[in-house]
Order: sequence, then C-alpha cells, then structure tokens
Amino acid sequence: MAADGKKHKILWYVLFAAYLILLFYFLFFSESLHRTEVKDGYRYNLTLFREIRRFLEYRKALGAKAVFLNLMGNVLAFMPFGFCWPLLHKDRPNWFATTMTALSFSFLVETVQLVFKLGSFDVDDILLNTAGGLLGYLLLQAWTVKRTVSFRRKPGEK
Repeated sequence: MAADGKKHKILWYVLFAAYLILLFYFLFFSESLHRTEVKDGYRYNLTLFREIRRFLEYRKALGAKAVFLNLMGNVLAFMPFGFCWPLLHKDRPNWFATTMTALSFSFLVETVQLVFKLGSFDVDDILLNTAGGLLGYLLLQAWTVKRTVSFRRKPGEK
C-alpha cells in the first residue's frame, strides 16, 4: 500500500472511531435524549412497525422534532457506519455483509439499552438503523463511482 493510501486508511479509522464515540454518547449518555435516566423496568417493542406507526399516527401531538429524531435520526445515525465500515477492510464487504453487520451492531446497541435500562429494545429501531447502514453503503458506492469517473477524465473534460 502506498504511503498516501496508508494515510487515507488511518484517516478512515480515526473518523470511524470518532463516529463511534459520538454514537455511543448519544445512545447511552446524552442528557438531552434522556439517556442518563435509568428506568425502573425493562422497556421493549417486539412488534415490527408498532413504534413507527405510532410516531406517524401521533406526529402532531408528539411534534416534528420527536418524530424526526425517532424515525430519521435512527436512519441518519447509522449511515456513517454503512459508509465507513467497508472502507476499513482490505476486501471491501458487499452490500449484504455491510447490512448484516449494521443489523448485528444495532441489535447489540438495543440489547445494551435494554440490559442497562437506558432506553428500550425496539425492533423498529433495529430496522431503521439497518436501513441507515444500507443507505450509507449505497452512498459509499455512489461516491466511489463518482471518484472513479472523475479520476478517469482528462483535464478540461466535463
């Protein structure tokens, strides 16, 4: 690997580590998301689409911020995972392997939230997080294609 390639690899590792630190902060320690409040009992949702449907049905009562944070926040939070994870491997994982890794990581996060009563175990969150991982991977693929096409152009070409 060229020195320039090695620097890029180190940069991706640093960015991924920073992303994980921020993600863990928001998932487990953020006071603004009420993560420091330990619940009395275990909270969980094992019915797919229950919370998604509830947030959409009661969007006016819950407010736009709450709906956005729950639905889009889960997707957006895992997009960097799907983008960076393949870049950290010599043999870049395909879309399926990246998606399954995002699903596994999301399952781990939800389980930790349940065990430590810092949130709830929610299959809808796992679905949204996994979708975010896949979207991040697709964004990486689009970025890679764009870079490849731009690199192959001759100076002055559009």
